[in-house]
Amino acid sequence: MTEHNPPTLSPDGRTIRILSYNVHSCVGTDRKLDVGRVADMIATLEPDIIGLQELDVGRRRSGGVDQAEEIARRLKMDFHFHPALTLEEERYGDALLTAFPMRIVKAGALPSIGEPRGALWTTVEVAGKAVQVFNTHLGLLRRDRLRQTKALTGPEWLRHPQTDGKPLILIGDFNSIPSSAPYRLICERFADARQQTGRLPAPTFPARWPLLRLDHVFVSGGPRIIKAEAISTAAARRASDHLPLLVTAEL
Repeated sequence: MTEHNPPTLSPDGRTIRILSYNVHSCVGTDRKLDVGRVADMIATLEPDIIGLQELDVGRRRSGGVDQAEEIARRLKMDFHFHPALTLEEERYGDALLTAFPMRIVKAGALPSIGEPRGALWTTVEVAGKAVQVFNTHLGLLRRDRLRQTKALTGPEWLRHPQTDGKPLILIGDFNSIPSSAPYRLICERFADARQQTGRLPAPTFPARWPLLRLDHVFVSGGPRIIKAEAISTAAARRASDHLPLLVTAEL
């Protein structure tokens, strides 16, 4: 955790900016490892709630840095990290960051045959309202993604009794395009940008020549997406192999 400054809401006190960003262990498309560059990229977007995927914590390949903690420190935000993969002292996984009051509800594994995957669930207090925020990174294997989505949309996670009637935000790299079975399964309960704005954001992967919409933000129980955009600046195309997905939502 880190000390943070109180966040500044929009003038109407109801609009927040949500970021989903697969940071690729902070290794850019130029093969340069640079945690600071990723943090700077995020800072320019001024998000209120951030879901990050593919973070290294204490791994030799990335200099032993706790990337989740370092990015949170630079952004002056609190964070929760969940390691989907642990190898002795080395960890690799996902995190949620915000300057709003946040508490962890659950972090755990999702069913995986291939590379281990997990999910993270926190409650974030926004303008006096408790918002349930989830972050995940689904697998590369098609059968993994479907099993993971079924688990995620089941009673242990998104359909848990604690979520009933609550505002929900689901962030992640789903490795799933909008026509896929996992995406359609999520949309049975959640709304995406296309449903609420009439259009999907641009593709997010690969960053240099984006072709696929793999990164998504879904909402349910109150929040409404009013804008969704893949950030395709020159800096964003260098910082990671995914583009950041920035969503503006109204509570």
